[in-house]
Amino acid sequence: MKPENKKASYRRVVTAEIQGKSVIQSDELLENYNFKTVPGYIHRLVWVNSSIPDLSQQQKMDGYPESVVPGPGGTSLHIVTFPPSSVFEDPSFDGNAAHKEALSRLKGLADHFEAEDRAMHKTNTVDYAVVFEGEIWLELDDGKTVHLQKGNVVVQNGTRHAWRNKGAAPATMLFFLNGAKN
Repeated sequence: MKPENKKASYRRVVTAEIQGKSVIQSDELLENYNFKTVPGYIHRLVWVNSSIPDLSQQQKMDGYPESVVPGPGGTSLHIVTFPPSSVFEDPSFDGNAAHKEALSRLKGLADHFEAEDRAMHKTNTVDYAVVFEGEIWLELDDGKTVHLQKGNVVVQNGTRHAWRNKGAAPATMLFFLNGAKN
């Protein structure tokens, strides 16, 4: 699936080793995927290794993966912008349409979103999450929330959680997912 939005904001440089020499394999701008059903929600898939990478083979990402959540030993890197919660509270917000779009864009992740609360989810990954811009709240099982700001880092050890932007401005985060055994 090709990204819908042509406005790029991040650059991805990929290296490789060819005939014993380090070279630039690719240098391109990442395209934003702006969710049509959730104004201000932007997903940028940087890279996916679905399982343990084999450096004897050239590393590449051909097309959109079957899952953005890696299997054991794999990794994926995402940059996500979350709109303020007011977007979800707007009477025109269609949660079913948003979930359907998420299922097509966030393959392997969106099917873990809970029916009662689509933000809550749990995956078999250890995630490193870094707040790049803005502020966001991490919510866990017991309803406890942790307020996070630019520069804060979370290590998410395969637990049930949700990201909630209770602020007035967008929040952008980097997520590095490490596939784990359960």
